[in-house]
Amino acid sequence: MEDLSSIQAPVADELIHFREDFAASMKSSTRRLQTSIDFLLATSGKQIRPLLTLLAAKACGTVTKDTVNAAVLLELLHTATLIHDDVVDETKLRRGNPSLNAVFDNRIAVLTGDYVLSTALARAIQTGNLHILRIVSNLGRELSEGEIAELEAVEESLLDETRYMHIIHKKTASLLSACAEIGALSAGAGDEAVAVCREFGKHLGYCFQIKDDIFDYYKDTDIGKPTGNDIREGKVTLPLLYALREGEKDTVASALRIIRSQSFTEENIDTLLSFAKQSGGIEYAEGKMKEHFAEAVQLLDKLPASTARTSLAALANYIVIRKK
Repeated sequence: MEDLSSIQAPVADELIHFREDFAASMKSSTRRLQTSIDFLLATSGKQIRPLLTLLAAKACGTVTKDTVNAAVLLELLHTATLIHDDVVDETKLRRGNPSLNAVFDNRIAVLTGDYVLSTALARAIQTGNLHILRIVSNLGRELSEGEIAELEAVEESLLDETRYMHIIHKKTASLLSACAEIGALSAGAGDEAVAVCREFGKHLGYCFQIKDDIFDYYKDTDIGKPTGNDIREGKVTLPLLYALREGEKDTVASALRIIRSQSFTEENIDTLLSFAKQSGGIEYAEGKMKEHFAEAVQLLDKLPASTARTSLAALANYIVIRKK
């Protein structure tokens, strides 16, 4: 498997600056707020999004002070979104650790999320770039719409692949697309390079979300959430959508009864997981993910050869083959 540290190598120094700036951006004089912020910093993930922003900038020219600032604001926005999502979904685990709302409570979690979001908006203004401000503003709307669209799909038992792709575009692909696009813009890239990075990030986002959804069907992965958690929350993702479309008629009817009645007992969850796997749902989802991976990597040929471009391709591969 691709080593993440080797992918980071072209922007290793810039990542150090990012981490220092990211931690400094969330200082608070309020004791309880700072305690929750310290918890967030101690449980942060792989920081794929700032890495993508920095690599896109380097592949298009040079990482600037504006690039690092953009990486910080995008990670802040992402962090705020995760905090609020965990409250909405009543999630108790995040990346294998207790979520913020599990350790504190919903009040502290929501207010911390608001603080982080406000910090992100302040950093966006610091860029002084109206194009970047417009992307960030639209991104906030896209992320919110994606979460609400997913809630609607759960409540109405909407079982449609087109709807699924619409949701993951707004929830995940829009953010990675913005990271790569803003990275290119911060480096002063031309319109064609900016468009390439925007599309690359979009396809990367599809890969990331589909891979996450596949994880939910297996018990032997250490990804920080219970197996079947998506189904437990009423979320029908790509492997199960395929099985419902292509599976045997009687089994499909039985699965639909479980989904529409929202009878998500442990036994019924296991039934749906097995049905999706036995009907070829995992292979179908992996095939779709690989299609987006191929499109992403092909786009990179339009950028000049560099170690950063090589790392962007390696990052795409890492996302597709990762184990958690």
